[in-house]
Amino acid sequence: MLTINRLYQEIGNELKSLLKGGTYKIGDRLPPERDIAETFNVSRTVVREALIMLELENLVTVKKGSGVYVIGLPNEILSETDKKIEEEDFGPFELLQARQLIESNIAAFAASQIVKSDIIELRAILEQERQILEQDILDDYSADEMFHIAIARATKNSILESLLNDLWQKRTVSKMWGQLHSRITDHSYRKKWLYDHEKILQALQVKDAMAARHAMWQHLENVKQTLMAVSDSEDPNFDGYLFDSIPVNIVNQ
Repeated sequence: MLTINRLYQEIGNELKSLLKGGTYKIGDRLPPERDIAETFNVSRTVVREALIMLELENLVTVKKGSGVYVIGLPNEILSETDKKIEEEDFGPFELLQARQLIESNIAAFAASQIVKSDIIELRAILEQERQILEQDILDDYSADEMFHIAIARATKNSILESLLNDLWQKRTVSKMWGQLHSRITDHSYRKKWLYDHEKILQALQVKDAMAARHAMWQHLENVKQTLMAVSDSEDPNFDGYLFDSIPVNIVNQ
């Protein structure tokens, strides 16, 4: 099997080397994410993912409003569980980047292929999403998933639909994604995501490919920014960037 070296794993291993070398001891507070990012010349989201990796290996713990503290030292030999995490899991922001690039173009294509029955289905899904939020069922993302996959299905291309199913499956089984969400206490952001979904549907209804592409891109940008803010142990108002908000000219294509 091909082994993929992910950047957050490289930074995580660098931090583990510092723990092994005695630079940080149990009980010590690690430097702020911003400082670690500058030291290794990476984005703060990569550092966030590296710290989540160390959390899953029970090496650090995150204290909201305080920082990241060392609670264990790495063994020379990784457990089978830790090996599996490093080999198979994906960083949550890495996954969002892939979704943003892929789904914005799927939405544009769906705008040219969508039919009335697709619109009816999407409206019904949004109504289900509203009901879930009204009932305050915080751990139910089923309607969110259905909405995105239904857009891929509207392209009438089974490969694109399968691709979206695969991306959501990766999110579902990801221990990294689960650890990120475990830090979140304020779920009011989901109402903003519902509004984003409504904007996407509006563009699809009028078959505006450029508007659909941009609405989907902005939605996933909002998801990324929200997750960065609500999962930040140091500064909840930090507006981190995984990459430029519009790194390619998606609006005028």
